[in-house]
Amino acid sequence: MSGIIQLSPFELSLAALLVIALAVVCRRLRLGVGGKLLWNATRTVIQLSLIGFVLKALFASSSPFWVALMALVMLLGAGREVRARQKNPLRGGWGFGVGLSSMFVSSFAVVVLALTVVVGPEPWYAPRYAIPLLGMLLGNTMNGLSLSLNHLTQNVRQNRAAIETRLALGQTQSEAIDDIRRESVRTGLIPIINSMAAAGLVSLPGMMTGQILAGNQPLDAVKYQILIMFLIAGGTGFGTLAAVWMTSHRLFDDRHRLRMDRLKG
Repeated sequence: MSGIIQLSPFELSLAALLVIALAVVCRRLRLGVGGKLLWNATRTVIQLSLIGFVLKALFASSSPFWVALMALVMLLGAGREVRARQKNPLRGGWGFGVGLSSMFVSSFAVVVLALTVVVGPEPWYAPRYAIPLLGMLLGNTMNGLSLSLNHLTQNVRQNRAAIETRLALGQTQSEAIDDIRRESVRTGLIPIINSMAAAGLVSLPGMMTGQILAGNQPLDAVKYQILIMFLIAGGTGFGTLAAVWMTSHRLFDDRHRLRMDRLKG
């Protein structure tokens, strides 16, 4: 098979015209997202360009220190995004810490398992495998956590009276919020469930498409895509469960009283 077709800056600019055209339409319709669309498109170009240079140097060195540092930066960024995407996150360091710790426990554990047991590169922390796997897991887990925690905190605010009534009738904090907590976890799992349902039938997922474009055989690309989707499902599921449990526990004090002052906004 022939090598990858290289894209020039001019060809990328043609694709960028689609985003610019969409931003113009949004502005004409007064949707209020045209400027944000252009700003985030610019951020995408800058961030991906920078990470391209970083990964080039990282792949050349294969130092475990630099791999760990890169993973830490990615984790901190994902934790910040989880908090930023919630309308009413927990106040103080809790809003950041819940997402950070949940993704550390779930995504990092799943990636290490995949690298050491399933894929088995030499060395096991080889950046060509470790960083892309971690990036895909963190990105999807981040989305699941954001959806589930936003659903949890919003519904607790809206159903405050009902929760406090249940507590007054003798229910524990876990019983009073159990239905909201279950629905929040379900909400966080919807994206990955939908992705698995549509994979191969409606869409060709990103990693599989990338490997095919890079010249790999379709069946080899399929195997890696199946692996990635199972890892994402596990990481998102366990991360969401941990985050929802920690947040719901934080919303009550030791006397089983609902503490709305612990939510921002």
